[in-house]
Amino acid sequence: MCGIVGYIGDKPVLPLLINGLKRLEYRGYDSAGVAMIDQDKIWYKKRKGKIAELEVEINGFDLTSSVGLGHTRWATHGEPSEKNAHPHFDTEHKIALVHNGIIENYAQLKETLKAEGHVFASDTDSEVLVHLIAMCYDGDMAFSIRKALQLVRGTFGILVLSTHEPDKLFAARRGSPLVIGIGENETLVASDGSALVEHTRDVIYLEDNEMAVVNKHGAKVRTLQDTKVEKAVEKLPYDLVHLQKGGYPHFMLKEIFEQPETVWDSMRGRLLVEEGNAKLGGLQSCIDRMIHSSRLILTACGTSWHAALIGEYLIEKFAKIPVEVEYASEFRYRDPIISRVDTVLAITQSGETADTLAAVREAKQKGALALGMCNVVGSTIARETHAGVYLHAGPEIGVASTKAFTSQVATLALIALALGRMNQLSAEEGREIAQALKQLPDQIRQILEQASHIEKIAAKFMHHNHALYLGRGFNYPVALEGALKMKEISYIHAEGYPAAEMKHGPIALIDDQMPVIFIAVKDSVYEKVISNIEEVKARGGWVIAVVSEGDKACAKLCDEVIEIPYTIQSLMPVLTVIPFQLLAYYTAVMKGCDVDQPRNLAKSVTVE
Repeated sequence: MCGIVGYIGDKPVLPLLINGLKRLEYRGYDSAGVAMIDQDKIWYKKRKGKIAELEVEINGFDLTSSVGLGHTRWATHGEPSEKNAHPHFDTEHKIALVHNGIIENYAQLKETLKAEGHVFASDTDSEVLVHLIAMCYDGDMAFSIRKALQLVRGTFGILVLSTHEPDKLFAARRGSPLVIGIGENETLVASDGSALVEHTRDVIYLEDNEMAVVNKHGAKVRTLQDTKVEKAVEKLPYDLVHLQKGGYPHFMLKEIFEQPETVWDSMRGRLLVEEGNAKLGGLQSCIDRMIHSSRLILTACGTSWHAALIGEYLIEKFAKIPVEVEYASEFRYRDPIISRVDTVLAITQSGETADTLAAVREAKQKGALALGMCNVVGSTIARETHAGVYLHAGPEIGVASTKAFTSQVATLALIALALGRMNQLSAEEGREIAQALKQLPDQIRQILEQASHIEKIAAKFMHHNHALYLGRGFNYPVALEGALKMKEISYIHAEGYPAAEMKHGPIALIDDQMPVIFIAVKDSVYEKVISNIEEVKARGGWVIAVVSEGDKACAKLCDEVIEIPYTIQSLMPVLTVIPFQLLAYYTAVMKGCDVDQPRNLAKSVTVE
């Protein structure tokens, strides 16, 4: 969601802040700002809109300051505007603060502060924090910040600078990530390692309820209760190359075309083809407990929830273990019945999704085995679960997830295979599944070779305002995911349904202006889906279908077809989703939409 970057060292800080904020643009934002110490005063600039507009605003300023902070805001309290952009300041303009998260009791705190004479300049909950710190200030910034944060309910990742102690930055977190980069005579702070990797790969991660006092020689960390904490220095698992477009016009297209490699990377060293098995090192310590669980609960949000639905089908088919899939945002609030013989697997690309993290904590509190699946090494989910598995898909910059989804499905297939072989799945069946998994990267390449054909379909599709995506069985979640991709980046209203449910309402929408996109591959429900296609054609609908390679009979019924190679039914989702990703991408580009940073969306949803 919002982005934070800070620097203290020997270099001019302003260009470093701007470059750092650009590295965080993919997270989604609506305004940006910077502040720095300049001749015993705080200099700042803020702008609504893109970082490029902020650059224009600061162009020509020749400042030699070497300590500062910056922020990209995604509006929660208060509309996107210059006054609501960060940083925020105390009344005397001696303290500057940037904040990610939500302060739940800000209204009460604001009234108290107003009564004490504090004057507010924004509509945000964040501004309350800086005034609270000023109210608590007694000559020691670290003490004042700790004291102020004791009064706060909610989540925060904050970075503070002050003319009171101009040679330091102060960082604290509860529920919103912060990482500190350790360089040579320079230290950086950011909400995401991507803002640090140009300068250093040596980092320390702040945990909840910890605060760091940062100078150019490093950081000293204590809890908010003032207990010293020893932090290990870790390595960022990627370098600058991973954060560049590599010749592609958008990160999203680059990430779509990376999927042959990223799907294989998620299986590399884990898939045992000759044995017909899988071994995931991160889960080995708890695999026995998983297989003896009364049920597995998969919890996630958005695209990860769609992957979880496929995971339900995979695990129940291969391992014969009951599986439930829960929206993480609902899971925590409905007082779920969880026991010590349950396993909860949280699935999240970023490892920081607030609702998913809350579901993990709920599961742990009730005694369940809490596992994580994420793509970001060192993320909060990775640190707070009992065990877990990384996707190894590399940084995903496009806000609309693509390669993380296919890696999640492939990894869930590995988990299902491993559990299945411990239960009722034979070695012969295991080898068939493993061979099919091994072939997926090359099959994805074959589909990507049809990109120009899919682009031509998009040229027709872009003129429509609504669409239905229909699939059955393993491909029903893919219909949901295809519709979500189209909504996210092209702003075309699209809905996904099980194909048989079309008759229970959505069929009323079908006319010659309604594209209907089917997944009609040759599987156990193929004939049923063909019947659904005929029903749509009888009502004048425009049919696009993803079909099995060489299926001429289905092609005759449809207006447009996209062929995919054959794989076993349970792994079809890894292939059928690729055309939908490309269709959404090309449609959005032709409509002139901001593909990598769609409106109102954030990459990592770290607030409720």
